[in-house]
Amino acid sequence: MSVMTAAAPESMARQKIIAIMIVGVGAGFLSGLFGVGGGILIAPGLVLLAKMDHRRAYGTSLAAVLPIALSSMITYWTHDHIDWPVMLCLTIGALGGAVIGTHLLNVVSQSVLAIGFSAILVLSAVRLFFESDGDGRSALSLWGIVLLIVIGLLSGILAGLLGVGGGIIMVPAMLVLFSIPSVVAKGTSLAVIVPTALMGTIRNRSNKNVDITAAVIIGLSGIVAAVAGAWFSTRLSDTTSNVLFACLMLAVASKLLWQEKGRLSTRTEE
Repeated sequence: MSVMTAAAPESMARQKIIAIMIVGVGAGFLSGLFGVGGGILIAPGLVLLAKMDHRRAYGTSLAAVLPIALSSMITYWTHDHIDWPVMLCLTIGALGGAVIGTHLLNVVSQSVLAIGFSAILVLSAVRLFFESDGDGRSALSLWGIVLLIVIGLLSGILAGLLGVGGGIIMVPAMLVLFSIPSVVAKGTSLAVIVPTALMGTIRNRSNKNVDITAAVIIGLSGIVAAVAGAWFSTRLSDTTSNVLFACLMLAVASKLLWQEKGRLSTRTEE
């Protein structure tokens, strides 16, 4: 009996590590393919597969985003697909936003986090169905610089609060508002996500909202997949990849909302 009792926790621990690695590989590939940090899959993946609570999952997600986004960014950088002036403006806002978001993470309830993240997934999915490419931006005006800083601020808040890199805001904003080509917008987004994720992780760790072991496993698992995703990004049809990713996000959002509904129902019965 004692052998079986000891074997059960060991088996569960092994299954949890495998689940976390699967999340890392999937997040890494999506990071390279779509120019997002990967948190859009990491956070719900940790909740659904690793059974981690929402607040800790979002903090861990942001920490795991850092190495994944960095490896993806390097691939884009080698192909000269980063707009550095735009990246600088976005980063100024994103760093401040990350501080605000990580503070809110300790204040907002788990239900609000789950519903808010699901809403972000749905909005992002809808955006992907209508994404178009730009033909290049004009010179940045003063108002353009201010707008980029505000966009960065919003993406930083989202990063700190929900554990995502913020690319789901920055990429469409660069496409629609500044006519930046899709591949450049993705590379620039990743370049902003790296310092934003670093700032948010430092804050989250001080608030004890990070599982460093899980973050390292996800990060290492996702690095190779991120490079592969970035390589595929220049070869796969934008329409096909966008539709597939949008369908995935809608499925994850539905699962999260269903899980949250069950959790609230159980609490009400108690």
